[in-house]
Amino acid sequence: MLTRLHLENFKSWQDTQDIALRPFTGFFGANSSGKSGLIHALLLLKQTADSADRGIVFHFGGPATRVDLGDFESVVHRFVGDSVLGISLDWRTEKPFRITDTYARRDVASSNDIGFRVVARMEESRSHDQLVVKEMSYRVGDAEFGMCRASGRKYDTFIKNVDFQFRRHRGRPWDITAPVKCYGFPDSVRANYQNAGFLAGLEYVLEQKLQNVYYLGPLRAYPQRVYTWSGGQPMDMGETGEAVVDALLAARQQGQMIGRGRGRRRLTLEAYVAKWLKDLGLIHDFRVEPVAEGSRLFEVRVRKSPKAAEVLLTDVGFGVSQILPVLVLCFYVPEGSTVILEQPEIHLHPSVQAGLADVFIDAWEKRKVQVIVESHSEHLLRRLQRRIAEKKLSQDNVGLYFCKEEDGVSRLDSLEIDLFGNISNWPQDFFGDQFGEIAAMSEAALMRRQAAG
Repeated sequence: MLTRLHLENFKSWQDTQDIALRPFTGFFGANSSGKSGLIHALLLLKQTADSADRGIVFHFGGPATRVDLGDFESVVHRFVGDSVLGISLDWRTEKPFRITDTYARRDVASSNDIGFRVVARMEESRSHDQLVVKEMSYRVGDAEFGMCRASGRKYDTFIKNVDFQFRRHRGRPWDITAPVKCYGFPDSVRANYQNAGFLAGLEYVLEQKLQNVYYLGPLRAYPQRVYTWSGGQPMDMGETGEAVVDALLAARQQGQMIGRGRGRRRLTLEAYVAKWLKDLGLIHDFRVEPVAEGSRLFEVRVRKSPKAAEVLLTDVGFGVSQILPVLVLCFYVPEGSTVILEQPEIHLHPSVQAGLADVFIDAWEKRKVQVIVESHSEHLLRRLQRRIAEKKLSQDNVGLYFCKEEDGVSRLDSLEIDLFGNISNWPQDFFGDQFGEIAAMSEAALMRRQAAG
């Protein structure tokens, strides 16, 4: 699970300070307050790790990526020539990461708490400015191992808070070159030192963690009357949820089942999603079937009520197709994954928006899926507060933040939730001035009655 994020000079964020990430983390606030920037930083790391180009520092994106951030100058907050961009990310592993000094033949560090930090900047070169890593490091518990820019194209390694030294191989030392992407130690480090093999393990752990980060955007695909499935297994739903039927069929083919606790029958992913659609009051039943035996064309058929006729997904309310990728993603991804959702409440009735909170709680309890949400939904938040008061959700598993923009700089306030679900530092007009609207309506009604009398 991701546990901490810290951004420096990223988009509208000058310095976020440490942001604690929980099993459920929600970012709320007005439009253009910086909420999306927090999510984009995670996606920037993910698509950099996914990129086949080992020579880039960051993969800022393009038409085919999850997020297109332009370039370094577009991303850095109030960019000037010597601006730096910093990203720190911490996570917790299921098993401790152990570091052994193979030269001294002893363990030097072991922890489930892993961290990564990178600081990058532009530097002048002979032909053009070049983006370089100023500093990059990993943390295992308190122990830190990294490299920093020295002079010219060379780098130095450093170690902090641990009794450990890199031991050089005999012979002429190699110059330590730039990191691979923004997070990889170059081959020259392993060529120089006898006991640096564990560094590759740290890179692998970060790549695995980023690989298990999944994203669904705010604008989701329209439902179709017929879906074509070639037999493939998608990694996720796609940015707009376009692969949701492919995922359901792939899960059916592989026999993926969702456990519901001791003594309860396990359900297929398709049946579990159908159960949630019914519990949310959207439809009575749901199934994906081929248009003909042996066909690769499939239809999504639903019934609104027990006695209603079965119809295609395109012939029911738009909300069903919009929530379907959210539900499938939460229960399709590998256990222990992180799911990032932008405005999952779009096109949903308020009661269904509230029900999303129960979906996210269930995804954590059943499959330890962490959910990070950027939202405007008061109903989602209210349901979370209620579940905390009912002791169905621990406030320690919830991190809620309010984003605001002041003079072009985003600020972040952590909302303080007590055991009863109350928020003690509720921002003024968080979801609009409801009492003011009611008072104004009452005053207008009174004036109309007086004028009519």
